[in-house]
Amino acid sequence: MATSTSILLSCVPMAVCRCGTTHYWAQRPSIPSSNLASMPAPLRAPLRMSSHSCRFQRLRVFCRAAGTASKGLSDSETSLDAGQDRLQKVPISNIRNFCIIAHIDHGKSTLADKLLQLTGTVHKREMKEQFLDNMDLERERGITIKLQAARMRYVLDGEPFCLNLIDTPGHVDFSYEVSRSLAACEGALLVVDASQGVEAQTLANVYLALENNLEIIPVLNKIDLPGAEPDRVCQEIEEIIGLDCSEAIRCSAKEGIGIAEILSAIIKKIPPPKDTARNPLRALIFDSYYDPYRGVIVYFRVIDGTIKKGDRIYFMASGTDHIADEIGVLSPNQLEVDELFAGEVGYLSASIKSVADARVGDTITHFGKQAESALPGYEEATPMVFCGLFPVDADQFPELRDALEKLQLNDAALKFEPETSSAMGFGFRCGFLGLLHMEIVQERLEREYDLTLITTAPSVVYRVHCANGEIVECSNPSSLPEPGKRRFIEEPFVKIEMLSPKEYIGPLMELGQERRGVFKEMNYITENRASIIYELPLAEMVGDFFDQLKSRSKGYASMEYSFVGYSESDLVKLDIQINGEPVEPLATIVHKDKAYAVGRALTQKLKELIPRQMFKVPIQACIGAKVIASESLSAIRKDVLAKCYGGDITRKKKLLRKQAEGKKRMKAIGRVEVPQEAFMAVLRLEKEVI
Repeated sequence: MATSTSILLSCVPMAVCRCGTTHYWAQRPSIPSSNLASMPAPLRAPLRMSSHSCRFQRLRVFCRAAGTASKGLSDSETSLDAGQDRLQKVPISNIRNFCIIAHIDHGKSTLADKLLQLTGTVHKREMKEQFLDNMDLERERGITIKLQAARMRYVLDGEPFCLNLIDTPGHVDFSYEVSRSLAACEGALLVVDASQGVEAQTLANVYLALENNLEIIPVLNKIDLPGAEPDRVCQEIEEIIGLDCSEAIRCSAKEGIGIAEILSAIIKKIPPPKDTARNPLRALIFDSYYDPYRGVIVYFRVIDGTIKKGDRIYFMASGTDHIADEIGVLSPNQLEVDELFAGEVGYLSASIKSVADARVGDTITHFGKQAESALPGYEEATPMVFCGLFPVDADQFPELRDALEKLQLNDAALKFEPETSSAMGFGFRCGFLGLLHMEIVQERLEREYDLTLITTAPSVVYRVHCANGEIVECSNPSSLPEPGKRRFIEEPFVKIEMLSPKEYIGPLMELGQERRGVFKEMNYITENRASIIYELPLAEMVGDFFDQLKSRSKGYASMEYSFVGYSESDLVKLDIQINGEPVEPLATIVHKDKAYAVGRALTQKLKELIPRQMFKVPIQACIGAKVIASESLSAIRKDVLAKCYGGDITRKKKLLRKQAEGKKRMKAIGRVEVPQEAFMAVLRLEKEVI
């Protein structure tokens, strides 16, 4: 009996759950395991951990159902449990909307993974690297292509907070995705690699954040690396960007160092959204995609008012109305809720069948009680690089059109218009923000929509000033006016900033000069790193400029560019003629100084690819009527002298003369069929040469 008494004294009630269950914890030193096993069932039952809610952590109990924690429980431990209940509402003052901005490969996706893990948003068993990068293409290349949203719940000092993270890409070609993310946030984490320091895209993204008046929190990542120099990088950030780094957070996303400090800084430094829940509904669409079963799914940030399931909503730009069948939050998977109010981020499904009804940047309001004015939305993305997309199978043209419309919904920076080609049939002329953007769009079309495509050489938009005063914009050489009708041609120029260690300054300046660049300035950011600024034609950059930059700097240099305007250049149209007939799909617009090199390369390649004919075929590169490069395919000849084993020479001459007349007649009426493989190979060559 004495044993039973001592056991009862060791059982201390800790909390009473809302469901009425009393939870206990045991002073384990006073209860040997043998005694605990021999206890009667009624006495042993209270000591068992409740199966529905209670967890023993270091002899402390957190009751998930009651939402209370024992006094000494840390915030990170509490949040692991609180993270499972992300749908609970919190006051607007406890909401934080933030994004992560960084240069490519500075650890942005790894940091997002750790935030999701620490807050309990994603179970450990479900966790995988680059969790928010849900496209196979993103995982293969190790880059973020699409922005992703995730709602997290974190408890600080016993008070629950709702954190809405919007992850962003880091490559310059996806800066439009970054700008859309920033418009939906109040703050940003600026992640800088502690071993590499400030890179070109770091600067570009910071300037975007400052334009949106965001609170910026500097974070030094990868401090666990042997080459990390956090003090030097802090000095770089202060000197180049002008941010105060006295309280910069030093972390290692891979090792989990400093993640709790980042969450604490987000709550303390980033301001909450404005409390405008009583105003008429205004929600900004920052992303959307097409679901084959549910129609268009819209991602939005509620700026004013509230939206409920079943509300009749109105899209102010497209002028259409729908019933909100389903609303919810992204955490990061879609979780359905009944209501969202000002400051929250969520998704919406309303059986929207037409992709044109819900465009990125549109404003959602109530149909019955409409807002007075729409939100500013986003600036239109300006395409920088153009190319033609043609299906290999002509029957796939309707599928290509539908695929581009659906992809444009998910990628608002993509522009396209129909185009026809004598060699490749019907297709589309597409505009992209850069070469990587073009490559990603082509791969997504082929993977997600099961299409086989041919891509023409990338080109840019030229402005042609005609003799009659008219200005014509053309991105396709076939639409260029005749030489007699034009006065001059202007081409787009970009300002490019290259950040590099000082030992690679010479090779990079040489690269800029080779590409017709105009040197502007060079500044030493630190003792060992310099910023080189050039203005150069965009057409010179859409080739292999980035590859050359990395090659000449052994991978250490980075670049960022921005459009500055149009400038007059000495440009010509280079035509390719096969057997005297111009082949329009192979025509290009090049600078006069490079015309000979490009023409020589194209004619030599075509000579290898076009099959020999029964007659001699000349292949010529021409500027107007002037031939600047030429190759010829020799004819396939029958040996007409094989039967002449002797006799007079006149017999042989007669046979040869007769053969020559036949070849001449055949050449006059014959046509040379250029195989599809030759077009594809020459287009690839154009991408390398131009």
